[in-house]
This record gives sequence, C-alpha cells and structure tokens, in this order.
Amino acid sequence: MADAPVDRVRRSPIELWVGGTAVVVLGLLCLLVLEPFMSAALWAVILCFTTWPLFLRLEGLLGGRRTLSALIATLLLTAIIVVPVVILGATLTENVSSLVRASQKLVLEGPPSPPDWVSNIPLIGSHITDYWNYLSESSSVRLQALAKLLPAAKTIAIWGGSALAAGIFQISLSLLIAFFFYRDGHAAANQLHGAFHRIAGERGDRLFELAGATIRAVVYGVLGTALLQGVVGAIGFAIARVPGAVSLGFVTFVMSFLPGGPLIVAAPAAFWLYRQDLTGWAVFIVAWGLMVGMLDNVVKPVLISRGGSTPMILVMLGVLGGALAFGVIGMFLGPTLVALGYSLFEQWAVTAGGVRQS
Repeated sequence: MADAPVDRVRRSPIELWVGGTAVVVLGLLCLLVLEPFMSAALWAVILCFTTWPLFLRLEGLLGGRRTLSALIATLLLTAIIVVPVVILGATLTENVSSLVRASQKLVLEGPPSPPDWVSNIPLIGSHITDYWNYLSESSSVRLQALAKLLPAAKTIAIWGGSALAAGIFQISLSLLIAFFFYRDGHAAANQLHGAFHRIAGERGDRLFELAGATIRAVVYGVLGTALLQGVVGAIGFAIARVPGAVSLGFVTFVMSFLPGGPLIVAAPAAFWLYRQDLTGWAVFIVAWGLMVGMLDNVVKPVLISRGGSTPMILVMLGVLGGALAFGVIGMFLGPTLVALGYSLFEQWAVTAGGVRQS
C-alpha cells in the first residue's frame, strides 16, 4: 500500500518575509523586556559557572537533591557576597561622618608649608607654591575654595548613592536567578556544550573549556585579589585609627585594578595622620599601602591556576567600562567579559595561524 502523499504548503516570498520580520520583532521585544535584568542574569551565569564544581560536590553529599543543593549554594553565595555589602552600607553613614569631620579639621588647620622641592618643579612649581601659600593664609580662604567644590561633591554623592542602591538590587536579583541556574543548570550546560560542539566541532569543545577556565581565572585571580586587597587595606586603616576605615577599604578594592591604586588611597590617609602629629602611623600607612599593592604580584599567580593572563589595561578598561554600562555590578561583570573575549580571540588567532601554516 503506497504511502499517502504529504501536503506541502508553498508560501510566497511575502509570507516568508512577514514571518521572518515577526520573529525578529518578537526577539527585539523580548530583549527590551529582559534588558533591565541582563546584567544580573550575566553575573548569575558567571557565579554559577565559577562555583559549579563545588555545587556538584554539594549535590553529591546531599544525595542528588538538586533543589535543596541549589538553595544551600545560593544561601552560601548570599553570605559571601551580600554580607560585606550590608556591612559597608551599615557603616557608610558613620564613615562618611568621620571623613567629613576629619576634612573640616584639615580645612580649619590648613595645609603645612610647601616643601622646597615643589618650587623647583619646572614650569608649574612656582604656581603650585603660590597657590599653596594662598590656601595657608586663613581658614576663610580655604572655605571659599572648598565652597567651589560643593556642587560637584553633591552631584557625585547623589550619583554614588543611587549607583550603590542599584548595585545592591542587581546583586540580590543575580542571586535569585542563580538559584534557578543551579537547579536547572545540568540541562542548560549540556545544551550549551552541545551547541559549541555543533558549531565548531572539537574546536568548540576547546573553546568551551577555555571559556570556563578564563571565567574562573578572572573571578578567582583578578576579583579575588582585589577583594583581598580591599579587606587588608581596611584592616590597616582600622589599626591606624583612620576615620572611615571600611569605606576606604572599599575604595582600595576599586582602586586595586589600577597600578599603584592602594598607595593612592593610602597617601591622603597618611597625610591626615601626619597633620595629627602621628608621624609613625603615617609611615605605617604608607608601608601598609605598599604591602597591599604588592599582594597583586603574590596572590594573583596563586589564585590563577590556568586560563591565561589578560593584559592589565584590558582589566582596568573592563572595570571602568563595566561600571559605566552596568553600574556597580559592572565592576565585576566588565573585566570578566573583557577577559573572556580576549582569551577567545587569542585562541582563535592561534588556531587560525596554525591552519594557515598547515
């Protein structure tokens, strides 16, 4: 018995174009709806990808209970990530008040006399010395100069407060998304690995492994080292009884992505201590800032076991560009994405070069 003929509906080019346009428009609308949550979702993917081996061990210890394992893993991430942010927010008001009081005292007392070497700086030395002496004349002069900076300081404070609030919301949302990624991550990982394999074959498998190694290298090495530098910096400020130690530690964390960043944060604190006739503590803070900066060369190679090395300039641009594009969470997301793109491009360039030579 012959098979029944299959009816095939022939569509006109206009119908195909209309259908394709509808799919594209639907995709764009979906992106528009999900755009506010894109950065949180990306950071959730990075967190899950980085901690996936640990999650598998936890799942094995709990007898394969995936939902319970996902819940415990999410709670652990929350304790590691959110608790420091909450501590920073809780102490921010007190830290800012301490910094304001210290700044007011410095304004009233005025700066010390300029060192002799300042006037010897070519072209600008005499101008710096004259302005320095002008500020030393009276507190009213210093207050007038400070008043000119108040509008900019107010704008920066408002922007910083809103950015910090948005960052806390994005981080909290990423942890909620991470729970579902943990719970359903097995199927998603298999589909993603299969997609890489279908697109590029064995090369896709290597790129998939390289992507995972790069993400772990950045999170453990770059971000982990910067976090350690921030914590150690805050401890040093607290030992020297510098006002706003916790806030200065957070600034050290951000500045750690720049060459000599921890020392840049330590220098004003050392100057403040020197003005309080605490010369020994001022020297201690300078030495502590140098030590915190050197942690980058000691700790980072230990934390990065594999995954290549991304140029520091790209990491720095990733932090700044990520902060501009995604806010506070972009400081973590930006360098990770930039490092991943650089590693994949580097692997593609090596592979392409090998193909040409063969």
